[in-house]
Amino acid sequence: MDRALPFDALDLDGLFGSEPRDPGPLLREATRVVSWFGARDPDFVRRLGALVADVVVVPSVGEGRPVWEHLLASAGAPTEDARTWREPVVLPDALVDEGRRVLVAAGWDGRARLVALHPGAGGAAKRWPAEGFAAVLEGLRSGGSLVFAIHQGPADAGAVAALRARFTGPAIVLDEPSLPRLAGALACATAYLGNDSGVSHLAAALATPSVVLFTQDKLAWQSWEPRAHTLVVSTTSLEHGDLDRVLLTMRGLVG
Repeated sequence: MDRALPFDALDLDGLFGSEPRDPGPLLREATRVVSWFGARDPDFVRRLGALVADVVVVPSVGEGRPVWEHLLASAGAPTEDARTWREPVVLPDALVDEGRRVLVAAGWDGRARLVALHPGAGGAAKRWPAEGFAAVLEGLRSGGSLVFAIHQGPADAGAVAALRARFTGPAIVLDEPSLPRLAGALACATAYLGNDSGVSHLAAALATPSVVLFTQDKLAWQSWEPRAHTLVVSTTSLEHGDLDRVLLTMRGLVG
């Protein structure tokens, strides 16, 4: 990748509607476009195709395959050897050190095994009940010396407060670290637990041994990383079977 650009910089919205606008120079200069946006609007597809000779416009989710496979295939990348596309993200040492400093500043001693967790998600329907997270932490706490680091993003105050109200044991809170610092902190963790969320996908991409909780209808979004354990749970209520599976899998990760 040569550079990352804000989505709005492409002026793709100007290709919709009865009175389309001329696109910005970035789009006019493109020689190939792969778009997972606008596939349901035939006028958008036609107008984009008239601007760029090599255009692929497809939905963001494919049928019958994981989303990551669909995205690779639609971009023309080979998917036969999945290992080529399943290598973890390797962070620079300086960034890992920065994440370590964030954790130490929050109360970690830099030596104890660390379990990171993210109880929030983009919507309430993706959030496992707080009492489930609390019960897992209590179960792990009884099995050995672990430090729990709870991540709180900009929209997670309610989820974190609900967890802290139910888990009375010691834990540190990472309160809205920058994304690079969060990545560095996750790279220091022995294990990770979280809902279907951007933070969980980041932990998985870093190959931090993870348990990521999905509802059945969102399974297509599971990570490509084999060290990320995908578990299907109910988010409307805490089911004992779900709790047992999550705790058992997490115990397997922390030893």
